[in-house]
Amino acid sequence: MAVTMKDVQFDVRDGGSFIFERAGEFRIFTPEDFTDEQQQMRAVALRFAEEEVLPRIVDIEAKKPGLMRELLEKAGELGLLMLDVPQKYDGLEQDKTTTMLITESLTRCASFAVSLGAHVGIGSLPLVYFGTVEQKTKWLPRLATGELIAAYALTEPGSGSDALAAKTRAVLSDDGTHYVLNGTKQWITNAGFADLFTVFAQIPSDKGDQFTAFLVERDSPGLTIGTEEHKHGITGSSTCPLILDDVKVPVDNVLGTIGKGHRIAFNILNVGRARLGIGSIGAARYALKLATGYAAERKQFGKSLDTFGLIRAKLGSMAAAIYAGEALGYRTAGLIDRKYHALEELSPGPDDDDFQKAVEEFTIEASILKVHGSEALDFVADEALQIHGGYGYMTEYPIERVSRDARINRIFEGTNEINRLLLAATVLKRGMKQRIPLMQKFQAISASLKKGEEPTFEPVGDALVDEQRQVHRMKHAALFAIYQAVQRYMMKIEEQQEILGAFADMMIEVFAADSAIARTLQYGDGPLASFYADCTTLTVEHARDEVFTLAKRVLAAALPGDKLATGLDQLAVLDHWRAVDVFGVRERLAATVIDAGGWPGI
Repeated sequence: MAVTMKDVQFDVRDGGSFIFERAGEFRIFTPEDFTDEQQQMRAVALRFAEEEVLPRIVDIEAKKPGLMRELLEKAGELGLLMLDVPQKYDGLEQDKTTTMLITESLTRCASFAVSLGAHVGIGSLPLVYFGTVEQKTKWLPRLATGELIAAYALTEPGSGSDALAAKTRAVLSDDGTHYVLNGTKQWITNAGFADLFTVFAQIPSDKGDQFTAFLVERDSPGLTIGTEEHKHGITGSSTCPLILDDVKVPVDNVLGTIGKGHRIAFNILNVGRARLGIGSIGAARYALKLATGYAAERKQFGKSLDTFGLIRAKLGSMAAAIYAGEALGYRTAGLIDRKYHALEELSPGPDDDDFQKAVEEFTIEASILKVHGSEALDFVADEALQIHGGYGYMTEYPIERVSRDARINRIFEGTNEINRLLLAATVLKRGMKQRIPLMQKFQAISASLKKGEEPTFEPVGDALVDEQRQVHRMKHAALFAIYQAVQRYMMKIEEQQEILGAFADMMIEVFAADSAIARTLQYGDGPLASFYADCTTLTVEHARDEVFTLAKRVLAAALPGDKLATGLDQLAVLDHWRAVDVFGVRERLAATVIDAGGWPGI
C-alpha cells in the first residue's frame, strides 16, 4: 500500500524494517519533500522565533511574570498551537511531519520551545487522541488558541523511568461520582501557569492497581502548585511539583480507559521522543549558524578562525551530524504519518486505535530519533562552543545558553539509556514473535559467515555503491554479534544491559547511515548533490567504525575464549576498511557551510 504526499508515492513500511532492507530501496520522506504549505508554516514559526522570542530572551531566562504565557498566546494567534487539534474542535489537524517541522523551527530558544512543546505535545495530545467527545469539546478549542495551557504530570519523586511504579492514588468515592487523588508529581513543565493537567494515578482494585489518566483542572480544591525549580538549563521554562491532597476529580474526567493509562503515557511519550529528536536537530542547525558566524568574524594570528584546518574540520563534522539527523528524523515522521493514513483508509474513521497502532509500530525509530538527535545536538553545541573559545563560556554569547539547554534532552522523554534498552528489546521481541524476520536473518548470516562468504549484495542504482555496501555489511555485523549474545544468554539477554546498549548503538548508527544514503539517492543531481554525498560518506564512515568496534565488544562478552577467535574471524569477513580521505570530505563540507553562513540545505 502507498500513500501520496506532495504528489509522490511513499510505501507504507513496518517498524524496524530498515534492518533487513537495502539502503535506499524504498522512498523515504525527507526535507526535500516539504510542501509549499509546510514551508510557509515553517517560515511563520521561524519569523515568530526571530521577532518575538529571541529579542526577549533575557526576560524569558529570568522568568518575567506572565511573559511565557503571553508568548504562548501570541503563538496561538498565529495557529502554532492548533496543528494537532482536529478541525471539528477549531484546530488545523495537520500531520505529524508538519508539527515536527514547526517544533524544529522554534528551538532557537529552548525555554520557549520546551514550554510550547509541553503544551501542544504531551500536554494536549492525550486529550486529542484519548478524550471523549465531551472532554474534547470542553477543552480543545481553548487549548488550540492558548486561552488554556496544558501540562503532563507523570513523573514522581520515586518513579521516573519506571513510570508504572507511580504512588499517586485515586480512590472512587462512595457515591461513585468522583475520584479522590493523593500524591506528588515532580518536575512538571508549565506547572507554574498551566490550567489543565493530565495526571496519572493508580486506582486500587481487587485485581491490583489500575494505572489510569485523569484530567485535573488547576482550580481543583486540594491541588497545590509547588515552587519553581532552579535548573541547570532551560531556565526560562516553568518547572514545579504538583501536590495532590484529597483532590476530587469527577468520574467524567477519567481520560481513556481505566487501567489503560500506560497506553496513553507510552504512546504520547513516543510522539514526544520524535518531536524532541527533530527539535534537537533544529537547535543544532542554530548552533552551526552561531559557530560559522563567529568563526568568520573572529581573528587569531592575523587570520579568521574559519581558515584554520581544525576549525573547518569541526564545521564539516557538525554538518554531517545535522544531515543524518534530518534524514532519519523526517523519515520517522513520514513513517508514522503514512501508517496512520493507511489505517484510516481501512477503518470508517480515525480513532484511538489507529493512533496507537501507528505510533507503537515505530517505537524503534522514535527511540533512535530521540537518542541520535539529542546526542547530535550535544556534539554540535559543544563543538560550536569550542569554536567560540573563552567567549563561548560567557552568558552574553547565545552559544552558552544553547550548550547549557542542550543537556536536558538526553533526560527528557525517557533517558537515553532507557530508550536504548527499549529499542533493543523491541527488536528482539518482535523477532521472537515473528513480526520481523529476525531469526531467519540470524541463521542465514551465520551460515554465510561460517563459509567465509559475504551475504549477497545488490546496490540500489549506481550512486554511493561503496557506502551502500558498507551499510549492508554493518547490518549483518550487528545482527551476527547480537545473535551470538542471544544464543549464550537466551531469555536472560534482557539482563545484559551493556550488550543491549551496544546493539542499540549499532542500530542507531545503521539507521542514520541508511537514512543518509536514501536521502542522497532521492535528491539526485540538485545543486547540493555533492554536499549531500559528502555528508553521507562521512556519516557512513563514522557508523562503520562504531558498528564494528561495538560488534567486536559484543562478541568478546558473548563468546567463551575458545570460540571468540572463530567469531572474530567470521566477523572479519564483513569488516572491510576502505581508504576514504575523511579530511578532504570535511574540508569540502566546511567550505560549503562557510559560504552559506551556516546550514546550506532547506
